[in-house]
Amino acid sequence: MIILDNEFVDLPTPFGPMRTHIFRPKAGGKYPGIVYYSEIFQVTAPIRRMASQLAGQGYIVAVPEVYHEFEPAGTVLGYDQAGSDRGNELKITKELVSFDADAKVALDHLASRPDCTGRLGAMGICLGGHLAYRAAMDPRVRGTVCFYATDIHKGSLAKGMHDDSLARTSDIKGELMMVWGRQDPHISLEGRMTVLNRLNEAGVTFNWHEVNGAHAFLRDEGPRYDPQLAHSLLGLAYTFFHRRLGQGDE
Repeated sequence: MIILDNEFVDLPTPFGPMRTHIFRPKAGGKYPGIVYYSEIFQVTAPIRRMASQLAGQGYIVAVPEVYHEFEPAGTVLGYDQAGSDRGNELKITKELVSFDADAKVALDHLASRPDCTGRLGAMGICLGGHLAYRAAMDPRVRGTVCFYATDIHKGSLAKGMHDDSLARTSDIKGELMMVWGRQDPHISLEGRMTVLNRLNEAGVTFNWHEVNGAHAFLRDEGPRYDPQLAHSLLGLAYTFFHRRLGQGDE
């Protein structure tokens, strides 16, 4: 049985303090660390539940507030049109260097914790899937899970909508697990094949999963939630992290 603690820390970044929510096993000992990136809505209740489930597998999970330089600490955007509009606006207002600085700060925090083994991973969904993909470019990251990562195929993340994620794919030295919904209107078949071809071209070690699911099939609120798919694919993610990061020594 694993009982969890959760708290938050305000980590200094070059673009202001970043509130980062920490979920970890309560038992003493050391555990691998995972940076977990949210959707555009920040740390919502579904994100907190998924972070808790991940921590319950024996990990320290750090969930940054991705729009910390624009919104007050603790801000959660609604799963409605206003929240979607604001999240999508900030996604292309924030500087790419700020997204990358956030990743380094979060990984540095995990690596420096006395309760972390130093084995690091990343995971994200939607916008967070793309941010996890970029976090994987840090050589410390041994394994990364990206659920329906948006905008990689278009290179449209951040201010200017001209990111270099595909160009930098060869910087990924750990292993990837890429998960896509075939009924996701945000990432077409052509878009998915663009990412697949680039991963193969770059010689990245990866697993590729396409399922019959819509965008946000993991989110346990809203009409697109698919409990069976969520259970199955999260189980694969847990197995992946156990293999790539090991487990704690509690």
